[in-house]
Amino acid sequence: MAVQTSAEVPIPVGEVSRLIGGWIERLGAVWVEGQITQLSRRPGFGVVFLTLRDPSREVSLKVTCYRSVFDSVAELISEGTRVVVYAKPEWYAPRGELSLRAAEIRAVGVGELLLRLERLKRTLAGEGLFAEERKRRPPFLPHRIGLVTGRASAAERDVLHNARHRWPAVRFAVRNVAVQGVHAVVQVIEAIRELDADPAVDVIIVARGGGSVEDLLPFSDEALVRAVAACTTPVVSAIGHEPDSPLLDLVADVRASTPTDAAKRIVPDVGEELARVRQLRERARWVMESLLDREERGLAAALGRPVLADPRRMVSERETQVAELTGRGRRALGHLLDRARSDLEHTRARVVALSPAATLQRGYAVLQRADGAAVRAVDEVAAGEALRARVADGAFTVTVGERA
Repeated sequence: MAVQTSAEVPIPVGEVSRLIGGWIERLGAVWVEGQITQLSRRPGFGVVFLTLRDPSREVSLKVTCYRSVFDSVAELISEGTRVVVYAKPEWYAPRGELSLRAAEIRAVGVGELLLRLERLKRTLAGEGLFAEERKRRPPFLPHRIGLVTGRASAAERDVLHNARHRWPAVRFAVRNVAVQGVHAVVQVIEAIRELDADPAVDVIIVARGGGSVEDLLPFSDEALVRAVAACTTPVVSAIGHEPDSPLLDLVADVRASTPTDAAKRIVPDVGEELARVRQLRERARWVMESLLDREERGLAAALGRPVLADPRRMVSERETQVAELTGRGRRALGHLLDRARSDLEHTRARVVALSPAATLQRGYAVLQRADGAAVRAVDEVAAGEALRARVADGAFTVTVGERA
């Protein structure tokens, strides 16, 4: 119901704002399409602010959403992206501003397709299909290369021409398949499995020229990605050009930017390898010559030493040293014997001087009783007792007379 007002009975601005808010509150959530012109993600804020614009009518509306809503599509949208937003209109009464509270955001057209691919990419990455540690290195010189590509395509010509130009003897097992359309995924998977089962094939190249996102969509198919992950033969992805990045690039063992780059990565250049062999041969020759020169100089220096020029010289020098040491030893031993002899004579002289025999030599005698005891005092003998008198040159018997 319309509000009755007049110049005499106006209503306050706050009341008008409140009424507008009430009318807007009765509106339900709506799907809105527009282009993002302003985007603000402040660190630490749980709310994201953006402006949605209708380019045809030059009309803009402010939109807010929780960070979790925005983060689900954050990698696919930015300023300028067309989106579809499921939001409920809100009226901020204090400032009289209308905005939309978004509960879901979707990219339009290709953006929606990229969103699905991004979700599939996260799922497969979580399973470890894109992990670097599971990828294998192709052989240096493959005996046979499996090539999965379109029939009579520029990608096939690029791979075959560049590979044979680099190594003329290279051999291919080519499987021509549909590289776009509804049959592409099935045919590519069958060709890859057939080549993987062939023991003569050392590496498989999946090649296609550039194209739109929709054209390259088969090479992001989940079944194809899982088939490549299950291969025991190394797989090289050469899809599109440098900016193109289907999921096959992530699961393949080697990612080539173009079909020509795939040929260069897999097949060595015969001219470069021959030049490398020549360089290695020259380096080996230089190392061997340097080694021989060093050994010859060392041998010449050894032969120039006096001990090798006159081998007996060392024996002669050692003979002289032995003679000198022998003389020194004899002289030292003579000195030691002379000193010992002198010490012995001095000791003998002292022993002789202190010996009782020396006393007997001066005319003294030692009297001994029958039991051999020496007589030291007069009262030890009796008159008429026979004693033995010992002198320097012998002994004789005496008889004790009267005491004097």
